[in-house]
Amino acid sequence: MDNYSFFDRDLSWLLFNERILMEAEKEDIPVMERVNFLSIYSSNLDEFYRVRMPVILALHKLSKHAQDDKEDVLLEAQQLIEGQQQRFGQIFTGRLIPLLKENKVKLLFNEPLPAAIQNKVTDFFFSQVMAFLQPIDLSETGKKFFPENNKLYFLVNLGLKQAKERTILLNIPSNQLPRFYSVNVDDEQYIIFLDDIIRYNLNKLFKDEEINGCYSFKITRDAELDLKDEYRGDLSEQIEKQLLKRDMGIATRFLHQPGIPLRTLHLITEKLGLQGSSVVEGGMYHNLKDLMGLPVSLPGVRYNKWQPITNSRLTEQGSLFDYIAKRDCIFHAPYQSYNSILRFFNEAATDVNVQEVFVTLYRVASDSRIVNALISAASNGKKVRVMVELKARFDEANNIKWAKKMKEAGVEIIYSDKALKVHAKIALVKRLVNGRVIYSGLLATGNFNESTAAFYTDHILMTANPLILREMELLFIFLAKKAKTSDGYPIDFKHLLVAQFNLQQRFLELIDREIKNAKQGLPAAITIKLNNLEERILISKLYEASQAGVKISLIVRSICCIIPGVKGMSENITVRRIVDRYLEHGRIFIFNNNNTPEVFLGSADWMNRNIYRRIEVCFPVYDQEIRREITDIIDLQLKDNVQAVNLNDQLQNVEIERHEPLIQSQRAIYELLQQNIYDRV
Repeated sequence: MDNYSFFDRDLSWLLFNERILMEAEKEDIPVMERVNFLSIYSSNLDEFYRVRMPVILALHKLSKHAQDDKEDVLLEAQQLIEGQQQRFGQIFTGRLIPLLKENKVKLLFNEPLPAAIQNKVTDFFFSQVMAFLQPIDLSETGKKFFPENNKLYFLVNLGLKQAKERTILLNIPSNQLPRFYSVNVDDEQYIIFLDDIIRYNLNKLFKDEEINGCYSFKITRDAELDLKDEYRGDLSEQIEKQLLKRDMGIATRFLHQPGIPLRTLHLITEKLGLQGSSVVEGGMYHNLKDLMGLPVSLPGVRYNKWQPITNSRLTEQGSLFDYIAKRDCIFHAPYQSYNSILRFFNEAATDVNVQEVFVTLYRVASDSRIVNALISAASNGKKVRVMVELKARFDEANNIKWAKKMKEAGVEIIYSDKALKVHAKIALVKRLVNGRVIYSGLLATGNFNESTAAFYTDHILMTANPLILREMELLFIFLAKKAKTSDGYPIDFKHLLVAQFNLQQRFLELIDREIKNAKQGLPAAITIKLNNLEERILISKLYEASQAGVKISLIVRSICCIIPGVKGMSENITVRRIVDRYLEHGRIFIFNNNNTPEVFLGSADWMNRNIYRRIEVCFPVYDQEIRREITDIIDLQLKDNVQAVNLNDQLQNVEIERHEPLIQSQRAIYELLQQNIYDRV
């Protein structure tokens, strides 16, 4: 492994965000979808500063202290972000705002308010906005203020005649009011930032005072929770307390409007304790993730909706569990209706034969019908055991809320320990039919979340295979025991691949088999689709396979540390990224096995956290028709020459030359599944 090279994970992440910008540039995508891609870029960048920038800053300090002369990732990351921000601005102001204007939608961006709407804007300021404004004078001796994470603020310099200038910190209440105000005048729609409504009316707020400048800014703070291993109390209580402090974390970025005077910059840095953060000069407006809520409802400005496909044969069945007992079936969200997954949990709650229900929950919908079904199951006398992951970043509060409601209803709630997340997506139902125990299960690549299932591509397998489901039951028993005793016991999994048990070793063995076949002149190939690829032992094994002649095709959406196409190391490895209307989220592993492919699906990316610090479950696809279905879907993605790009050995997103036939894989997959060619009686 020492002889191999790897991309830096954080630079790779930033280059994925560049891929989002590339989508916003495409002229053949509806204008509001392009605006949404800019919103996604902005949201991703905020998360990068909250989650990754604290790590980069810490490593940067350590390397400087150690006089390490290796490449400075911090500097390169800052340069990448600066270039992307400029590109963002060119796309938004140079292309998308003019396109909206052509459709009689005038988004006012750093320009004066037209006379036709000034009175309406002022009336809105007095009646709606003014109540939420809370100015704070930073010029007062000893006066300090703690700005919340990613909240919007103004610095306003005021000067009375013959008096010293004062600096006022003024909140922009976008968390209490819509970020955009819309008004129609003479068949045209005007959209105004909340920021500009306040700017325009500052003289009404600060009467008889001279306004010497108004500058927007925001602070991004470290999002990590401080969970102490020695804590012996209730984990949910500890996390709730820490959530109250999350927005009080160390500042990692001070993002401000251009042109702020140096004296004001020094004052705010001192008053707000920002000396250790990255000071970044941005644009006039921040939190442009809010563009997702831009109030534009014209025809033709968004994608035409693809209606989820319903399996008519499944809806005709009297019992879903009886149907599963006869055959495995798979669902591909969001192409196919998620109602069948909801039905699984609903039937479990009401079927008189159901005795026990076991589920892992990582991220659930805010109004989760699945959790409500579990509550009903417990109320109906079923034994319900739910493994709730409270440490799912940014979903902690929602998970705590649902855990409390389930517990009140009689559901047995299990929490993972502090050092280990449970990221598996599995559910198991035990029924007693004619004195015989029958298992039915769900195994998925994504969360049991009906909200994200509308735009995340995932695969959900329904099966009654007793070999797989008995191992799932053993895993649930293990998790319950470990939660109570901080200890577990070994399980010899033969079918499931479970992180902390056999997942990494099994994948290494599967790659080794392809290496052996290649060396013997037999067909050898590996196709893997992941969200993120970082773990170096597995990457090194892929390098070894490439050197042995194994053809390796990777589809990696985001972080990718493997360097493809390097002679003598990875010339048989290709990497592509696909960004389209849906977020690519499923994990698929296909090993050629001398032309008798083995196919696995699962929850695990090949990241350090997934391999070493989580419970993950990958599962085999034994049904021949379902294997063909999966390989057909992957083949379409490997042929995509519309929405895919290749990742080269310089970490660059390289567009694929379009040629006939044009294949947009997400559309092609939807059309393939519409044909119902995989339906079986």
